Amino acid sequence: MPSLRLVWLRKEGAMRVDLIDRAMTASGAAVRAIVYTMLALPALLVIVCSFTSGDSLNFPPTGFSMRWYREAWQNELFMTALWTSTYIAVLVSTMALAIGFAAAFAINRFAFPGKGFLQALAFSPLIVPAVVLGIGLLQLFAKLNLTQTIYPLLLGHLVLAIPYVMRTILASLSLHNRVLEEAAMNLRASPLKVVRRITLPLILPGLLSAAIFAFVTSFGNVTVSAFLTYGGHVTLPVQIFTYVDTSYDPLVAAVSSLMIVITLVIILVIERLIGADRVA
Repeated sequence: MPSLRLVWLRKEGAMRVDLIDRAMTASGAAVRAIVYTMLALPALLVIVCSFTSGDSLNFPPTGFSMRWYREAWQNELFMTALWTSTYIAVLVSTMALAIGFAAAFAINRFAFPGKGFLQALAFSPLIVPAVVLGIGLLQLFAKLNLTQTIYPLLLGHLVLAIPYVMRTILASLSLHNRVLEEAAMNLRASPLKVVRRITLPLILPGLLSAAIFAFVTSFGNVTVSAFLTYGGHVTLPVQIFTYVDTSYDPLVAAVSSLMIVITLVIILVIERLIGADRVA
């Protein structure tokens, strides 16, 4: 009899655990659905509103038209800003990847005086307000008489992008198995050849992820860019922000939709080439 009661108690406990697991699974799925909807809904609303045939940005749109996409393509201010943002973002992602990999590799593989200070210095832009950084760089380059050049904007975005690049590459290097590197060095391969033929291919997904972080950080920055625009050239987010301040037509929705599409195309290309799960 006691054994039967023990069996019944175990079954009851197992049923309770099973019900709790099901409830947690269902609640987790509901929370994920709500979060994904909240993240995607603004972008979907912008895309839908960009196809309106009216003269004002409202929802639901009045009619269907590609008018505002033609206006966006023919608008010299937005196209110039798009080129400026893309040019700066490509330069920043390339430079941040080179600097970030060198710093992350040194921090991960070597012990040297000032290692902790170097790591803290590299990650410090994450805790410094962007407004403070923008004002500081503006004053610095004003004293150097370089405010009308590309260098302030390039350096400002580079400072913001390097922490993300270093964190991503450090994570990839920490998870990377060094057995193949040691085997290559045992076969008399030079350190440079080991890095070029072994290390870089193995952490390629991490490098691509770091480059994407740097590109997105630069391309979408508004605060620092507003202080460091040069020679009449402004980035696309700053141009959108300025345009919205004075106008309320759907042209901004069309430009924003193009940015969303470009981002999705980049994600799909990465998924097609190496798989998004490896990049993540």
